[in-house]
Amino acid sequence: MSQMNETTICPCDTGKAYDGCCGRWHWGRPAPTAVALMRSRYSAFALGLEDYLLDTWHPTTRPATVDLDPDTVWTGLRIDARTDGKAWDQEGTVGFTASFTSPDGKGELREVSRFFFDDGRWYYLDGTY
Repeated sequence: MSQMNETTICPCDTGKAYDGCCGRWHWGRPAPTAVALMRSRYSAFALGLEDYLLDTWHPTTRPATVDLDPDTVWTGLRIDARTDGKAWDQEGTVGFTASFTSPDGKGELREVSRFFFDDGRWYYLDGTY
């Protein structure tokens, strides 16, 4: 993981310090909402936290491994839409656009992700592009 400290701005584009934003979820506290989990997963992609991505992927859809491309640099996140996914819900969706650069140039990934609350934690279930 790159050098992150209490004053480093979180990669998820909230403008908050990493420690008070996605860092706490990366260090083991469960994200309280689907949007918080979505943001923390984006930050995990940006920081290369493959174990966190697997740990927050629902067991019914989780792949055996996550192999991040070290040449892809995630440069921005925008939350486009959301349904449910609050602390009292069982399911939620988050539509987002994630910007990146790669050896092929600049691009965007658009997805509507589904999240499921199970055993006291939010999990990423799957997504459609």
